[in-house]
Amino acid sequence: MGFVITKQELDRYYQLGVRQFDGAKMTGVVFASEPEITGPLLPPPLEQADLPGGLIFIAEYPETNLGAGYREAALLIRCQYQGVGGTYCLSMPIDNEPRMHNGRDIFGFPKEMANIHISREGDTVHGWVERDGVRFVELRVDLSGELPDLPPTGPSYLFKAMPRIDLQPGFDGPVLLASQLTDVKPRKLEIGMGELTLRSSVADPWADLGDPTLMMAFQLESDNTMQPGRILTEVDGEAFLPYYFKMTDFSAGAPAGGI
Repeated sequence: MGFVITKQELDRYYQLGVRQFDGAKMTGVVFASEPEITGPLLPPPLEQADLPGGLIFIAEYPETNLGAGYREAALLIRCQYQGVGGTYCLSMPIDNEPRMHNGRDIFGFPKEMANIHISREGDTVHGWVERDGVRFVELRVDLSGELPDLPPTGPSYLFKAMPRIDLQPGFDGPVLLASQLTDVKPRKLEIGMGELTLRSSVADPWADLGDPTLMMAFQLESDNTMQPGRILTEVDGEAFLPYYFKMTDFSAGAPAGGI
């Protein structure tokens, strides 16, 4: 591949059509929360779900149709748009730079590089995510049974935006709300008791969730197909601006006059 992609390379890329993750292994917890915690985290026009809460997972993808596998994690909260339930991703750490840009630049997932661990010994699965020296999320799941499938989560709601090049507030061009659905075909779904630890981190404020109530812990092995997304509508850029900066390690510099 050169600086300028050939027509043959472009044709081969776009013929992929979907993103495929065969043999994915995901450890996670489904949690309940309070509307006063999750509601303020949702950019308009997304609205609070009927049952506030969400999903935290740590995953390993052994292979993809774009190349080598990788690990990632995610914090998603339930929401709805025009009455259709789905999830909004607050954070998605990842340990592979090429896959990071695919998810961020095309779909709008808030991916950032991190150290990610996941391992299994017998019926116990342990995983954690670390950035800037802080292990800000840690999961332990003790498995005891099986289910045929996970409850459906609906589409992911995503925002696509480009900050202004003149460093003024706002965006160059429209801010777009999009949706994207991933088909999950389980090979094996195990459930059990979970322990979740969220530690305070300036860069990764997952601990702002407080002490969520764990509803279910699971270990899922599956074949996942990430379907193409679609644009739903243009949204108010001024209203979205405070929510954009989860895409970056935000810094406003030192206060005037020093700290």
